[in-house]
Amino acid sequence: MAKINVNIGALSLKNPVMTASGTFGFGTEFSDFVPLEEIGGIIVKGTTLEPRQGNDYPRMAETASGMLNCVGLQNKGVDYFCKNIYPTLFPKDGAAEKKPTIIVNVSGSSPEDYAECAARIDELENVPAIELNISCPNVKHGGMAFGTTCAGASSVVKAVRKAYHKTLIVKLSPNVTDITEIARAVEAEGADSVSLINTLMGMAIDIEKYNPNKPSTLKELSLLSIGTGGLSGPCVKPVALRMVYQVAKSVKIPVVGLGGIMCAKDAIEFLMAGATAIEIGTANFIDPAVTIKVRDGINKWLDDHNINDIHDIIGVL
Repeated sequence: MAKINVNIGALSLKNPVMTASGTFGFGTEFSDFVPLEEIGGIIVKGTTLEPRQGNDYPRMAETASGMLNCVGLQNKGVDYFCKNIYPTLFPKDGAAEKKPTIIVNVSGSSPEDYAECAARIDELENVPAIELNISCPNVKHGGMAFGTTCAGASSVVKAVRKAYHKTLIVKLSPNVTDITEIARAVEAEGADSVSLINTLMGMAIDIEKYNPNKPSTLKELSLLSIGTGGLSGPCVKPVALRMVYQVAKSVKIPVVGLGGIMCAKDAIEFLMAGATAIEIGTANFIDPAVTIKVRDGINKWLDDHNINDIHDIIGVL
């Protein structure tokens, strides 16, 4: 068996396979399918300072080789997570070796919201890292996503870095002109790692809803309640792989790669492109045990190629 443990800043992972936020719940939902403690890291669903209802239904739709979603960060807020979810993940009588590596995905509508949410998670002993979702709209500046400008991304990371003292991973939006600029901006403000890519913006139209006798609107004909949503799945992998490669060459901090990873081969491509670890998202909806299968597949590939340490293939391009 090859050595497959990796480090993301001060965060030590027993293997490079993590789950992408929003696709694995809080982890406990999948405990009947996989031993949670054997996954490299579980990134729980997006958590905000205050509870959010999310968008109206329908908010998920299948597309060619992927899916669209506009869930809208539905969650019960960080205090609910701390008081109700956290204890179920780490029961007081639980064995230490059975503890999963939990990372909380943090979202917000202002730098202050992000920072306060992160500060409350900072107090949780068994949560060693957070992942900042900077693809959220900045409500104070016209709704443009924080992650689409260097200034916006920097403002969030700067605020959070002052309030949070553990490993800080920043999740980058692909809906930008040059993702390497954003990566360097958050690195300069103290990010320990960047993860990419978040979903690409897309839309899908139901042509059977068309009525030639009345004007058509996007909301009426869209498969999603708000018209557009985030595209994920195998269709985004080539874009994600290219961006991971570019960012890995542009920053000194570790890169976590995600976007369309469905099997061990996909994961190995991201590692070769420069990712230190990977996240699996949409594939969890198809196969709830895919994380462990990808881990085992990476191990087998390394053994078959007489490679003793996973670091020997990270960033070989």
